[in-house]
Amino acid sequence: MNKITTKLLVLLALSIMVSLTACVTTNSYNALQQQYDQLESAFSADQAKIVLLQGELKVTMLDNVLFPEGGYKLSPFAKSILAKLVPALSSLHHTKVVIGGYTDNVPIGSHLKRQGIDSNLDLSSKRADEVVDFLVKQGVDPAIISAQGFGEDNPVASNDTADGRAQNRRIEVTLVGPGD
Repeated sequence: MNKITTKLLVLLALSIMVSLTACVTTNSYNALQQQYDQLESAFSADQAKIVLLQGELKVTMLDNVLFPEGGYKLSPFAKSILAKLVPALSSLHHTKVVIGGYTDNVPIGSHLKRQGIDSNLDLSSKRADEVVDFLVKQGVDPAIISAQGFGEDNPVASNDTADGRAQNRRIEVTLVGPGD
């Protein structure tokens, strides 16, 4: 083969690789968009906020939808809300699902301390664990889902007002990956 033919073959191979990479990216985006559409139709605005970011889909639920104030056990109503996630999450195989728990900065009360919860980080972890346990029991693959507590870190609003603290007490369900 001469040098021109070799260069043309290398360029052709590179262009095919770039085209395939673009297809995977487009397919990943389309799969996440499909998940977004499905979840958006399942939740009302007062139950969850759904955002599609670059390569990531995030569902944010305020804790008052899922947990009693100062508690970490899911109510029957909370379970009915979380059950809306199951059809979308149980179809995933290559997407990582992270359940993040967040709190405000109000110190833990004595009733939680008696239960062995000494900090907001502990409380947020317990809440995230409860959500993961419920979703796994409903059919979500335990290999793709994990829980992480963040405590009062990463507030989305000021902790100086009741409304701000309420916004900071939340569960975030984040889908990272190809959306399938």
